[in-house]
Amino acid sequence: MRGDLSALRRDYASRALTEEDAFADAIAQFSAWWTEAVDSQLLDVNAMTLATASRAGEPSARIVLLKGFGPDGFVFFTNYASAKAQQLDDNPRASLLLFWAELERQVRITGGVTRVPREESEQYFKSRPFESQIGAWASAQSQVVTGRAALEDRYAKLAAEYTGLTVPLPPFWGGYRVLPETIEFWQGRKSRLHDRLLYTRDGDGSWSRSRLAP
Repeated sequence: MRGDLSALRRDYASRALTEEDAFADAIAQFSAWWTEAVDSQLLDVNAMTLATASRAGEPSARIVLLKGFGPDGFVFFTNYASAKAQQLDDNPRASLLLFWAELERQVRITGGVTRVPREESEQYFKSRPFESQIGAWASAQSQVVTGRAALEDRYAKLAAEYTGLTVPLPPFWGGYRVLPETIEFWQGRKSRLHDRLLYTRDGDGSWSRSRLAP
């Protein structure tokens, strides 16, 4: 077989995830893991896979950045005219995956998706560096461009236009919030007997918890 990867394996043994140690609330458990990941100074700690599907069920996945979380959900920002946004408009459900290899952990989140209020998008946009603000205006995300030069030319013109000014939030740009219905915490363990705790949101907003076989 070409590209035999059978030797690429390692055992996981640094941590455990038990029901006794885990929080009863899924967001509290995520917050605890998030704090540990940040304190560990992991590279791109907020990078996560966003999986969406078209109305016909065609799947698509890409990396986005987590920009906020809480009991009401997990937030990321993007161009509302992008391919991912089109899929979310047609099929407003998504799955998120955060993988922290150094901690031998991953978190899977599934749920419905809504756009965040415009004021929230404006607040975040104002916190971005000038270069990122201009980049949001310059890029017609997911659209075909004639070449790199055309993109850089548009960026340069917009940067010159807004130098010394407040860059407004583009009308086609903003945030989405994934409203979690399930959150699974995966902790690597020895002999592939990994810990998997699945939290499922109940109708009253509380969480039920169960252990899954690895």
